[in-house]
This record gives sequence, C-alpha cells and structure tokens, in this order.
Amino acid sequence: MNSQRQTQHDFDHDALIIGSGAAGLTLALNLAERARVAVLSKVEVTEGSTYYAQGGISAVLAESDSVESHIRDTLVAGAGLCDERAVRFTVENGRAAVEWLREMGVPFSLEEAGSSDNALGLHLTREGGHSHRRVAHADDATGRAIETTLVGQARRHPGITLYEGHVAVDLITVDDRGEKRCVGAYVLDRETLRVEVFRARVVVLATGGASKVYLYTSNPDISTGDGVAMAWRAGCRIANMEFMQFHPTCLYHPRAKSFLITEAVRGEGGRLLLPDGERFMPRFDERAELAPRDIVARAIDHEMKRLGIDNVYLDISHKPTDFILRHFPTVHARCLEFGFDMTREPLPVVPAAHYTCGGVMTDLNARTDLAGLYAIGEAACTGLHGANRMASNSLLECLVFAKAAAEDIAPRLTQAWEPPQVSPWDASQVTDSDEQVVVTHNWDELRRFMWDYVGIVRTTKRLQRAMHRVELLKHEIFEYYANFTVTPDLLELRNLVLVAELIIQSALARKESRGLHYTRDYPEPDPALAGKSTILAPGGRSPRTPITILHSE
Repeated sequence: MNSQRQTQHDFDHDALIIGSGAAGLTLALNLAERARVAVLSKVEVTEGSTYYAQGGISAVLAESDSVESHIRDTLVAGAGLCDERAVRFTVENGRAAVEWLREMGVPFSLEEAGSSDNALGLHLTREGGHSHRRVAHADDATGRAIETTLVGQARRHPGITLYEGHVAVDLITVDDRGEKRCVGAYVLDRETLRVEVFRARVVVLATGGASKVYLYTSNPDISTGDGVAMAWRAGCRIANMEFMQFHPTCLYHPRAKSFLITEAVRGEGGRLLLPDGERFMPRFDERAELAPRDIVARAIDHEMKRLGIDNVYLDISHKPTDFILRHFPTVHARCLEFGFDMTREPLPVVPAAHYTCGGVMTDLNARTDLAGLYAIGEAACTGLHGANRMASNSLLECLVFAKAAAEDIAPRLTQAWEPPQVSPWDASQVTDSDEQVVVTHNWDELRRFMWDYVGIVRTTKRLQRAMHRVELLKHEIFEYYANFTVTPDLLELRNLVLVAELIIQSALARKESRGLHYTRDYPEPDPALAGKSTILAPGGRSPRTPITILHSE
C-alpha cells in the first residue's frame, strides 16, 4: 500500500517555522511566550549550517570600534550592492543580539581579566574584510555553541514543538478577500512517509542556503535551497542568486568532506602558500590573507589553474603551539583525524561553495511578497550582503532579522483566526519508484556541471551550456516528481534543479564582474549597475514559466 494514501492529520499552530538553525530558533524563542510555535527540521534539529559555523558573530563591542566603521566595512565587502538601510539596521542591532545570546547561555570566549577593551569582557577576533576586532566567538566552534544552547532552550519551552525528520514539500496558499496568502505547508514525515498538512497564521522560511547545488561545499547535506524554491513556486521574487560565496579554505582530503578551516585562522596570522612555500596573496591584494573571501577564493582558483595543482596550503605553524591549541582546538583535533598537525605543518586547502548571498526578497521586517510568509537567515535576501557577504555577518543577520520578524508577527497573533480549509495531499495518481538510480544520477550530474560551468570564474558560453543542461534535467526531474511517490531525496533534487536555474539566469543577466560574480567576458564592474540587484520575478505559478529579469534600485 502507498503510505502517502493513508489517513492524513492536520497540524495547527500560530507560527510555522521551517528550519531549525540560529534564525529559526531565535524567532521561535521570541514568539513562544505568546504563540504556539512549530519548528520543522528535515533531520535532527541540530543538523544545519549554524552548527558547523566556526568563526563567530560580528558586532561593535570594542571601545576602539564604531557602528560607522562596521557599516563601512560591510558596504565595501558588498561591492556597491548592499542596501545601506539594511546594513545600518543590522549593525545597530548587533550588540543587543550578542547580549541576548549571552542571556540564553552561549559560552563565548572571554578575554583575560583586565585585558578586555569591551564592557562584556569578550575575546574578539578579526576576520577578512573587517577593519577592527569585532568577532565574538566560542573558541572555534561558535555555531555549535549557539545551536546547542538555543536547541536546549527551545526543547524546554512549552510553547515550542520541534518536529524533527519533517521535510517541507510546498507552501499552501489561499485567496483571502482578493489577496493571496500563505497559510501553511505540505510536510513529509520521514518516519511515516505521509505528507501532512501544517496550517498556521504565519509561515517563516528559515531553511538556510543552497550550496549543495555545487559538487564541493562546506555545508551540510541539507543545504538544498528549499526555501528559495518553495517561495519561487508560490510566486515570490528572488534576488541576487548569482552571488554564491565560495569559502577559500576547506581541508583538501578525500574523507574530510570539505571540512571548513575557519576564516579566523587567517585572521590570527595564517598564510596561504604554494607547494614551494611561496606566499602569494600579497600579489593579488594589499590586504593579503585578510582580503574579502571572493578575492581570496579567486586568487586560489587562479593559482591552482596556473600551476595545475590540486590545492594550496594554509600555514599557521609559525605561531606558538599553545596559541594554536587555545584558539583553534576544534580545527586542530579534526585535522589530526586526517593526519595533519597544524601546529607543525601547513594544511592543504581548496575553495568550496559556502554561502548563498541571494535569496527570497524581504523588507526590514522579514516580510516576503506573499502575505503571511516571512523569510530569515540565509534563505532571505535582506540587502545586507550585497555582492559578497563579509565574514561573520551571517549569524548576526539571523539574529537581528529573526527578532524583527518576531516584533512584526506578534501583533498579528492577537487577531481572531479560523484555520482555513485545505485540500489534503493527493498521492492517488503516483506509484512507488523502483528506480532510485534516476534521482542519484541526476543529483550527481546537476552538481558536477554547476561546479564546472557556474563556479568561481564564469563565462557566457559556460553559463549557456549550464542553462541547456539544467533545462533538460529539470524536465526529467519534474516528470519523475509527477509520477512517483515523493521521498526526501526527490524533494531536495526538485528544489536544487530549480535553484540552479535561478543562479544561472541571474548570472547571465549580470553582464559585469562584481563581488562574488566574476565573468571573463565582462571582467570589470559596470558603474551603471552599482546598487542594482538582479531580481527574478515569476511570470506565474508554474516553475516552467519564463523568468523576467529586472534591475531595481
């Protein structure tokens, strides 16, 4: 019997949050005193990009630092494409975000007594693009400290229900007095294999990024662009998807699965070297290893192609052993597992897809184009990152916009609400597939041609090749989706192929090089495009509808 044809249950909540990272959990904890909150996690609740974030959270905390300096650094890194209102809003709320995390119990690293230049007594580090030490951290595993702390708080809160192993399929929309409104989502329960109806007053996409669209990534397996794809299918605009950030330094080892070597290693004096020991970054930028990630990643890519080498090296072994062990205990221990001792030798590194700077367009309240739908964290495009995310601004964005969303949502919860009638999931026309190899093959093909044709350095011809491939693949995947029972792998592949198309369309539309988007056909920035985002506007509900490209101030 097809399990998806069994009796269906409805789940009703005030707020449905799809995603359980820093953004989703922060919002949940800020709403739970006055709302019934559901938080969905595709797998176990901690398995997301937040947990693996090593670096930290940027905020103006030191007396020698200033809000204007942080704003200026962010605007420079964003290469003329940041929304200055979003940058100022985020930076001005940075200190409060860090203080809230401390109240929640996050164990930030502290400075030695009497040596701190900030009232909170935190040890602050410096990362690429920052002119000051302003990155608060918990050793070199900040994300893990934040995620485990917030998960602990959420599990104890009676107003929050965590649904692990629940995969969102699509958003549910209704016509509300002439206005299209999001009222929930169809959700696949991994255990029962039923697609359930989750209804809510408001729905929030906190699904993370889409770096799994590439063959090599520092992200966990669940980073498949689900929020972007679902929002697009529901009719939301998507912006700046051409700006995919590649982290310059992931450990190069066949079993390491692109283990990320934190930016802070370079911030604390790590040097990038060629196999012969030559330091090469000063040839590319006066900031050398402290240049923004796009510059560092392109420099590494250039040297690897020029010399025909598989990797470069990151060396901090010139620092005292106790300094390295104190600052990077997690990285050191993990590298030892693969036979590398960073206190004695350089680490082999390569770039890998790391962060999605574009996403679902929102305002400063995290509202999307669709009534009742919000987007926060990496799934959203708030205008903060522009053409390139500055290190450690992402966790900050998660917290600031989650709190902004909570403040905007709260008044709506006082209004009377009757859960709408929603059609149950219809699986009567599909069958169970006995050819899972189709999903596996398409998954592999998609990620390989995205890496080859839509990677760090692009050309129009490569992008056109990629578009041709993605159109063929999309047709195959959608046909498969229409005929067979949904599975988590199929749902992720369906989302990935759509996100790949959005990335390629955006890249083809931007006929210049800016920030993370570098094309050999247009190697310089076009001054006429400064401040103009690439906006993809659906022509209709169907993902097959042609995409309209707009440039907007």
